[in-house]
Amino acid sequence: MLRLLNLMLVCGFILLGQSSPGQAKDITIDGIRFGQNGSTTRFVLDVSSEAKPSMFLLADPYRVVIDLPEANWRADGSVKTSGVVEGYRHGLFSPGVYRIVLDLKEPATVANSFTLPPSGKYDHRLVLDIKPTSRAAFLSAVQSSKSARPTLESASVPDVTAPRKRISGKRVVVIDAGHGGPDPGNLGVIGVHEKVVVLEIARAIRDELNKTGRYEVHMTRDRDIFHPVRERFRIARRHRADLFISVHADSIKNPKVSGASVYNLSETASDREAARLAARENKSDVIAGVNLAQADDDVSSILIDLAQRETMNFSAQYANILVQELGRDVPLLQRTHRFANLGVLKAPDVPSVLLEAGYLTNKSNARFINSSDGRKKIAQAVRRATDRYFQQMIALGR
Repeated sequence: MLRLLNLMLVCGFILLGQSSPGQAKDITIDGIRFGQNGSTTRFVLDVSSEAKPSMFLLADPYRVVIDLPEANWRADGSVKTSGVVEGYRHGLFSPGVYRIVLDLKEPATVANSFTLPPSGKYDHRLVLDIKPTSRAAFLSAVQSSKSARPTLESASVPDVTAPRKRISGKRVVVIDAGHGGPDPGNLGVIGVHEKVVVLEIARAIRDELNKTGRYEVHMTRDRDIFHPVRERFRIARRHRADLFISVHADSIKNPKVSGASVYNLSETASDREAARLAARENKSDVIAGVNLAQADDDVSSILIDLAQRETMNFSAQYANILVQELGRDVPLLQRTHRFANLGVLKAPDVPSVLLEAGYLTNKSNARFINSSDGRKKIAQAVRRATDRYFQQMIALGR
């Protein structure tokens, strides 16, 4: 039975989210501080108005999750953690919920939390005192904080209804911009997070497909917001998609590695790098503070299902075409078409590919995929590949 869950440990990097400009927010977060008093780590947020947080703990890895009303983040991004806090991430988790995730070096619980009114140079403040504890006590606290956790269903509200009636004569394509919200993805050498880069590429692909008038195009996200992995392909299914394209940007220790690649679903990775990428992408839900114990196995045994086998064949067919079209104008990785056990590609009835547009750890490649010219070339390649693919589908009577 296949599982969508990949309980991977989260590295302790400080990964910062970005807010979308021009959108009304409930509060503004103006500052963030960490302090140490003996064994106690104090975490302080400066907020524009009093905000009552919802807090809970998650294990393996150890995390404190703080949910606030939708916020505009204006705090200094260079603040360093201290004490038991190894790193933090933040971003829009769902409409109306701004999430901060504190990664812990060891088991620790929130010994005290309170708010302070404005005083002197400070506005309203939210204060958490975090103290080390035993693993047994931490796991007990995880259970006690269950009531504060949002469910996966309530944490993600896609702008679709099911079933939908598609526009007559048009194929439905769903574009998925990877990561988002408190899951920023990779941070490359140009200083821009993956979630920002891939959203711009996804928008360029959407616009290029829309210009043809032949497609009904939807996006899993069109702003900096988080969707759990399984919700991304659920959105495609609710739209009754004919094709699902998930857009990402890779990173690797070797800065010389560059070029785009295309992935299909497979239980067995085609190579070591494919396995590495799958492990990284599949831990997206862990990074965003999702309670994985709530996830069920929606697509159990799909790889032995006849419909899934056909879908995988069509997915590979599209991937082959896309590699050819990308090769005309877009730098390619040497081994371009790869296979991996990627959760986002597990819709049993929607042909799906994951497009790694390039490497954010290679300076020239990162600049290319983050440029208007690079995005245009990628989008045009996707449009040509999509045209060719559906022409073949018509020839097959589909």
